[in-house]
Amino acid sequence: MNESSDVLIVGAGPAGLALAAALGDAGLRCIVLEQQSRAAIDDPAEDGREIALTHRARRTMEQLGLWSAIDAAAVAPLREARVLDGDAPQSLRFAARSTADHDDDALGWLVPNHLIRRAALAAALRRPTTQLVCDARVTALERADKRATLTLADGRQWHAPLVIAADSRFSGTRRLAGIGASMKDFGRSVVVGRVAHERPNEGIAWECFRYGNTLALLPMNGDQVSAVVTLASHGAPEWLALPDEEFARRIESQSGGRLGVMRAVGPRHHYPLVAVYAERFVAPRFALIGDAAVGMHPVTAHGYNFGLYGVEVLARELQAVHARSGDIGALPPLLTYEREHRRVTLPIYLGTNALVSLFTDERGPAKLARQAVLRVAEHAPGLSTLIKAAVTRQLTGGVRASGAPGTPGALGAPSR
Repeated sequence: MNESSDVLIVGAGPAGLALAAALGDAGLRCIVLEQQSRAAIDDPAEDGREIALTHRARRTMEQLGLWSAIDAAAVAPLREARVLDGDAPQSLRFAARSTADHDDDALGWLVPNHLIRRAALAAALRRPTTQLVCDARVTALERADKRATLTLADGRQWHAPLVIAADSRFSGTRRLAGIGASMKDFGRSVVVGRVAHERPNEGIAWECFRYGNTLALLPMNGDQVSAVVTLASHGAPEWLALPDEEFARRIESQSGGRLGVMRAVGPRHHYPLVAVYAERFVAPRFALIGDAAVGMHPVTAHGYNFGLYGVEVLARELQAVHARSGDIGALPPLLTYEREHRRVTLPIYLGTNALVSLFTDERGPAKLARQAVLRVAEHAPGLSTLIKAAVTRQLTGGVRASGAPGTPGALGAPSR
């Protein structure tokens, strides 16, 4: 079988499907190739991951029809974030304020990953220009002057002027294209589980850099939080094997009892922590999107947000080429996407890795440095405001925080 399209997208994750929807709106035909079965794609399992979405990401989801497909009761506002180090009483606080464009005081919104996946699939398939092919494992990529060809394990071939890889941070398609990636294995894993609590969480996310492990509490609706424990990978099996009562007791203790008595209300999940940054985002007739381009450590919650930012920019560039009947697989528009996406993502990628390294280093000098940061935040309010404004702007995707200049971006006009 030899079939053709305008664009071949490898990977039916939320980034690849959002891109298919955006390109459909631009009048481009997309074939999405996914190695999982259709049943797994149609009904994604709950995986414990809560995705923190910025204002810019939400606008993109609204534009593509993803946001309206998610039950509002499952969307939890993130109104403030606080960072604690060890047992120090000081904390760094990050909060947003209303602007002329947004009267919501949320930093962002937390949404279960499996609901985003389901919404992205529905949005992509609503476009008659999108075709989904499951049980499709890509084994070869060839690129010629005018088109690229993907070969599947069963021998089928697909042709298009452009191939886009959206098949995870460990992308096999990226490797077939000869593009390397910088990978930072933190040697750590996260154990995630939902916990109910007796006191209101008030939409506050806590990031507690304890000695021995890190605890994040992500506020959910219904007096629940998603407890995310980051620890050395060899310690993960013990946390996974804990009885529910002991797991909840540990979370309650490490959070200082801020939310009162806790109890576990769901299964636990386990993920290794590896950050990835591709050496290039594009090549002739080829581009990377989502985690295949940038796979983030989750501490700053930018993973899927970066995927949506990339969708926004790449769709804009391809739409412009298509409108003038140009070659969408030609390198110049792809390079424009790469430059803009790298400018937005690289500083945050490097800064996040540095932050994680500092706050998980338990040697004496690192502890002193962390305490100094918190003291500055408490005793130098002017500098603290500038630091928090910069961080909050990144968290919200361009929405102003108190004391921070800036205006929100929009689909087709990203924040600068």
